[in-house]
This record gives sequence, structure tokens and C-alpha cells, in this order.
Amino acid sequence: MKFFITAGKSFTLLTWLVMFYNLFIPFEGQVSIILNILLLITVMMHFFQLLIFHTMFSSLLKLKLIDYIKVYFFGVFGLLVYRQKVLDLPPAEK
Repeated sequence: MKFFITAGKSFTLLTWLVMFYNLFIPFEGQVSIILNILLLITVMMHFFQLLIFHTMFSSLLKLKLIDYIKVYFFGVFGLLVYRQKVLDLPPAEK
């Protein structure tokens, strides 16, 4: 599971980099338009995941700004890390 999360985070980071690179140095043709649309969808989707993260985990874990940033940029792979942290808590703390 740890390999899956790390690989997913790496792929997500690469995807963010390509989409932001396209904002400053656009690719040729339709690829640029598609990447801009995907960036907009990704920003909205990750914001929605951030709301889910706050709703589900703020009462269970002490969250800091860096936790929110990690979930925003890594999406579901960030959520999986915190899900595992909650599952590792003793039953009395859940």
C-alpha cells in the first residue's frame, strides 16, 4: 500500500507540474487548451477533497496547515495517508 501511495503522489506531482508549466509556456495546438481545462477541473476536484478531508478528519486528528496543503496537492493519495493514521489510532481515541 505504501508503494501505491508514493507512486500515486509522484504521478500527481508530475501532473501538477505539467499543467502549471503549460500555463507559462503553452504547448502547441489543442494540448494547451485541454491541459488548461484539466487544471481547472483538478483545482476544483482537489478543493472538494480538501473539504471532505476537513469534515472527516478534523475531529479525529490535530491538523496543521501543512496537512491541508498535502491533501490539496496529492488528492486521494493524501487522503489515504490520513485514513491510515486514523485506522492506527487506539479505539478509545476514535
